[in-house]
Amino acid sequence: MVSIEEAQALILSRVAPLGAEEVPLLAALGRISAEDAVAPWDIPSADNSAMDGYAFALDSLADGRLTVCDFVPAGVTRSEPVPAGCAVKIMTGAPLPPGCDTVVPVEDVEDDGDAIRLRGEARRGDHIRRRGEEVTDGSVVVAAGNLLRPQEIGLLASLGRTTAPVFRRARAAVLATGDELLQPGSIPEAGKIINSNSSSIAAQLLDAGAEPLMLGIARDDREVTRRKVGEGLQADLLITTGGVSVGDRDFVREALADLGGELLFWKVNMKPGKPVAFAVVGGKPVFALPGNPVAAMVAFEQFVRPALLKMAGHGRLFRPVVRGTLTETVKNRGDRPHLVRVAVRLEAGRYLLATTGDQGSARLTSLTSGNGLVKIPAGRTFAAGDEVEVQLLDRHFELGTGTDETR
Repeated sequence: MVSIEEAQALILSRVAPLGAEEVPLLAALGRISAEDAVAPWDIPSADNSAMDGYAFALDSLADGRLTVCDFVPAGVTRSEPVPAGCAVKIMTGAPLPPGCDTVVPVEDVEDDGDAIRLRGEARRGDHIRRRGEEVTDGSVVVAAGNLLRPQEIGLLASLGRTTAPVFRRARAAVLATGDELLQPGSIPEAGKIINSNSSSIAAQLLDAGAEPLMLGIARDDREVTRRKVGEGLQADLLITTGGVSVGDRDFVREALADLGGELLFWKVNMKPGKPVAFAVVGGKPVFALPGNPVAAMVAFEQFVRPALLKMAGHGRLFRPVVRGTLTETVKNRGDRPHLVRVAVRLEAGRYLLATTGDQGSARLTSLTSGNGLVKIPAGRTFAAGDEVEVQLLDRHFELGTGTDETR
């Protein structure tokens, strides 16, 4: 049996970023850049006005009065020099006419119709954006490995890009196992349960930026399980739920062995989620998660999500961890670290943590009521008011400490 940290290290040592693909620019949102994006020109491409106002040569300003000789809207270039003693009315973003070195905003002048008079002093270079002051031709504007947010998408568009090279999203096969399972939409029967795991895991995959491929349910039969596992290996990785404990009818590990898989571990020292297996079959990672819904989802967060993010080119692989204050006593009487589900709220600049009630590994409501996990070491008790580390599960939670690269 391995620790959580040992399991994570083993997994990450056996997965690597997938290949790159070129996608339409908007489809690259939230993806990781696979190549440096190099500017093909300067931004701005020419000196231009930063304000709606008047452009002129400061040396030609004698008594604070200038004759208005032209109008230059955005998108229009005036090639003729502006005569001494004259100004041109200019719009924001319009190229600075030859001979001009200063711009004054419209609100800082008195407009007499054909002439203007400055209300105050002007300084050479005021309100001018210089060519290349934001981006210079040949510079790297978005480095490989960067998360493409809306601002990076806009910057790439300003460089004329309509597509972007990004790391490919993982295609992850999802397989539930067990004769007791019914598909969602079925009428409940005695001794049967609805397969919620596949839907939960698929949602977690989507949240992590992966593409789920639903394989349905494998009945408790060695050959059926082997065939379904083999089908799942056509994807980039396979996730199974159930079938990895010590029961006589748990066939997942047998199927992995039949297919020549290398089993890296099959138990993790944690609660919930002890019966977790990780194998590599033909170079494809396989995660065999517990059948209990909470255990499966918690194990996904600790082991599958970091692997998916690495495969997608991310550098930050784990959910953010902050320190919070418990609002109640929490005990772990067991001999394994317990990942306790908690509700996290930010109050007066502090994160306050309350447990979500019954912590049974089959109770999905212990997760729906919460947004974080607190790791309680074996045999430890923490009192109300104690500070502990909490892993935040909800990517929409307002941290107030900056952005999380993984979301």
